[in-house]
Amino acid sequence: MQNDPVAVAAHRWLLERGVTIEDITELVFYLQKQYHPDLTLDLCRENVERVLSKREVQNAIITGIELDRLAEKEMLSEPLLDLIKRDEGLYGVDEIVAFSIVNVYGSIGFTNYGYIDKQKPGILKKLNDKSSGKVHTFLDDIVGAIAAAASSRLAHRMKNVEP
Repeated sequence: MQNDPVAVAAHRWLLERGVTIEDITELVFYLQKQYHPDLTLDLCRENVERVLSKREVQNAIITGIELDRLAEKEMLSEPLLDLIKRDEGLYGVDEIVAFSIVNVYGSIGFTNYGYIDKQKPGILKKLNDKSSGKVHTFLDDIVGAIAAAASSRLAHRMKNVEP
């Protein structure tokens, strides 16, 4: 991760919002285990870390988390504040930010993202729970997109090594 301020902030802000690399690793495993019977969590984690090393991903993380935090503090103007606080279904900008992550690894990433966004396993279920009082309108989509991108990266590489 080096001393790059954007990379450091992205990693720290994920942790501050309750998301660990292990949480995302488990999502990648969830997406890929049926296709690769010998899949390990270590391999999933390696792919998560590679995705997190991309500047486009780091930018999406810090932008989305900052918008979620500003909404929690009610520091956005209406009607944007209400849209983000409610995670309005027709708002869609949160998904656009997520697509910027998924797009880094090709079209399979969009399929993975759509699937995991509907299933909401693991940390995604927690982030999507509105009863916590936290706003995760952007973060849940970003975390799902990171997992989808890492899953896509893994799938492409596994295809190149399988007989």
